Amino acid sequence: MENNIVELDVRPILKEKREPFAQIMEAVSSLKPTDIFKLHATFNPVPLLSVMKAKGYDSEVEEVEPEHFIITFTKKGE
Repeated sequence: MENNIVELDVRPILKEKREPFAQIMEAVSSLKPTDIFKLHATFNPVPLLSVMKAKGYDSEVEEVEPEHFIITFTKKGE
């Protein structure tokens, strides 16, 4: 089965000093079990990693450049 990649860039929201949690959870709620979710953020969102782990996701954080992190979430066991 093919893995679909779903990407969400919340950097503009964060730069406006707004909270992107609702948009992130909306995207997560639409994921299929085999989807890969790539989140673009301005920092490593450690609290979000815990929330996603509780939802059954593993995460990998990559710092592309200062203020650009890509966090890849995959459903455990997929």
